[in-house]
Amino acid sequence: MAITRYSVDDYEEMIRLGVLTENDRVELIRGEIIAKMPIGPRHSASIKRLNQVIGPQIPGRAILGIQDPIRLPDSEPEPDLSVVRERADCYETGHPRPPDIFLIAEVSDSSLDDDRTIKRSIYAEAGIAEYWIVNLVDDCLEVYRGPQPDGTYREMRVLRRGDVADILALPGVAVAVAEIL
Repeated sequence: MAITRYSVDDYEEMIRLGVLTENDRVELIRGEIIAKMPIGPRHSASIKRLNQVIGPQIPGRAILGIQDPIRLPDSEPEPDLSVVRERADCYETGHPRPPDIFLIAEVSDSSLDDDRTIKRSIYAEAGIAEYWIVNLVDDCLEVYRGPQPDGTYREMRVLRRGDVADILALPGVAVAVAEIL
């Protein structure tokens, strides 16, 4: 069976033309249109907690995105949370790109393997400086920093309840791990 690969421009054109709609729970990953995993209550609650904890700390410094698309060279994922550079148009003219992105976070339960392999690799290759996995399986926060062109991160830390994570690009923004698990 042949697999059709799409460019990010092709994908965005399909959205613009209505071929893909908001009802299609998909994202573009390495040129393939992939179905997104359903979100359970615990996953959803963690996204809300991230929003509640980070959102109040960043006004005037960054914009918080919840399941908003970001534009990478061959992908247009919709991470659970993105913290991006402020821009007057709030990205009305185009999705955030790697230089705009301070932090990407994925909340992981059934998607943990994909978030540790596929998503981590595309984020590192694109130069996303900081990537968090809110790991609901192991009840921890995985923090990845120092993206490498080979799709790895130079630094990886596992934080648990009682630990505090900071966003490297936004000094003073801190998240108690227990508040987001």
